[in-house]
Amino acid sequence: MTAKDLDGNVIAEDERHYHPQATTQRGSNVMVYGAQWKASYVRDTSLQPYQTKAETFEFFLPEEERCADVTVELRYELGNPDQVIPIHTHQELVSLDRCPP
Repeated sequence: MTAKDLDGNVIAEDERHYHPQATTQRGSNVMVYGAQWKASYVRDTSLQPYQTKAETFEFFLPEEERCADVTVELRYELGNPDQVIPIHTHQELVSLDRCPP
């Protein structure tokens, strides 16, 4: 998520990661990657198919600003930050009151 003021300056950025996390459940809380070492999933933060997930992003607006141009991007990362597949982008002008046209 990126929020910019009306001049195009970035005023807030936030990033969320969704993926399953696992541990060996043998007294270690270290994340392991090999299927042969995983005993069970501790929690699942992945996005499930055909299920809506609501998220809330909060950020402070500078005192003189009343509007922000917010862009939210959903991307799939193939295990390497250089291998990103864009899935969906949503952009909206949000305000505390009415923004100028």
